[in-house]
Amino acid sequence: MMRTALLLTCLLGVTSSAMSQGHEVAGCRIRTGTLCADRNMNGVDLKGANLARAQLSRSTLVGADLEQADLTNANLTRVDLTRANLQRAVLNDANLLGARLTEARLGQAQLSRANLRNAVLRETDLREAVLQAADLLSANLSGAQMQKADLQRADFRTANLSGASLAGARLNGANFTKANLSNADLRGADLEGANFSGALTTGCHGCP
Repeated sequence: MMRTALLLTCLLGVTSSAMSQGHEVAGCRIRTGTLCADRNMNGVDLKGANLARAQLSRSTLVGADLEQADLTNANLTRVDLTRANLQRAVLNDANLLGARLTEARLGQAQLSRANLRNAVLRETDLREAVLQAADLLSANLSGAQMQKADLQRADFRTANLSGASLAGARLNGANFTKANLSNADLRGADLEGANFSGALTTGCHGCP
């Protein structure tokens, strides 16, 4: 009897585990490499989900919970992640071209080499996030919070960083050519090798 009960428990555990893999959300199967473009997934709970290499372009995930989710190398072009929770999420090598991340939470997130060209990150929380060699060309980061973030070799050319805080950030080798840094805060940041050619620095604290 005890052996039967134990076997049943094991089987149920396996079944439960299998069901948790590839479950559906808004008609989209959640798994690595999934194809879920042009979907409405506003407010969904995808905390800790493995969506590496997923195709989610043009989908809306407003207010979604993606804390600690794996979005490595995912296609998130023009995705709407307004007010989404992406704290400690992994987005290394992800394509976020033109994505909307207004007021999103990305504290301690991993975004090394991510493509954030023309992305909207107004008032976004990027504190202690890692964006080494990230492409932020012409991105809108006005009012963004990037204190103590790792932004080494990040490309901020022509980006809007007005009123943004980069206090204590690592900006070694970052490129701010023609960026708008008016009223930004760079106090305590490591600026070794950073390029500020043609940048607008009116009212900037800590700018060279």
